[in-house]
Amino acid sequence: MKTDAARMSTKKMRSDPPESAQPKNRNGVPAYQRIQSAIRKRIDSGQLQPGDAVASERDLAKIHQVSLMTARHALASLEHDGVVERRRGIGTFVAAPKIHFNKLMSYTEQMASRSLTAASKILFAKIVDDEPEVAARLSLPPTSGVIKLERLRHAAGELFALETCHLSAAEFPGLLDAPVGRESLFGILERNYKVVLGYADEEVDATAADPRIAELLGVPRRDPLLRIRQLIYSTKGKAIMYVLGFYRSDRHNLVIRRFR
Repeated sequence: MKTDAARMSTKKMRSDPPESAQPKNRNGVPAYQRIQSAIRKRIDSGQLQPGDAVASERDLAKIHQVSLMTARHALASLEHDGVVERRRGIGTFVAAPKIHFNKLMSYTEQMASRSLTAASKILFAKIVDDEPEVAARLSLPPTSGVIKLERLRHAAGELFALETCHLSAAEFPGLLDAPVGRESLFGILERNYKVVLGYADEEVDATAADPRIAELLGVPRRDPLLRIRQLIYSTKGKAIMYVLGFYRSDRHNLVIRRFR
């Protein structure tokens, strides 16, 4: 005779089979991954837009001829990846795109990783010599000429961030003549100046949108923002660029891996 604990254990095993027990197609792809792929393709093709409803678990199970549990697993995984959002008692909807800061990438590359095309509006692009704090971060004399490039970053008709990049004017002559409003600044540095970018030291905190930033990003005043100060180095350990960025907290999140 089974004890209550044994019965509960058996019930749990039956309701939550391991991935190896998931139904697969002829190519060995688990059913829940096939469902995810189908939803992602509809989003990437534009058939589903942010805010659009996604088929329910029951409908997905019927369409793909899988169990309700498998359909639920597919939606849960998409929610974990930030592709959809599930509203209790209402349904599942395509989530607004979020940018994940988990790798040293240019903003153009980050957008591309989310199947978005980055665009920029240049607000300021000049050489200045009155930024001693920035010069110090770049290991330059206090009155050195510094390229200051402020850009409003957007994609898919939506504003995402305000970034100001600083670089040595002496080391990167002619940089402001490059298409910095259309192309990746990382790409320009690597292609035109043979810079090999290696790593970045970052300071991250929360701040509130002041009147100017709120107007530029189209958010309410005092709305929470992610503020990231980033000092980017070459593979040789030389400071190349200092970036001060303000990012909409509803469109960005930090992905951190910690080791013990």
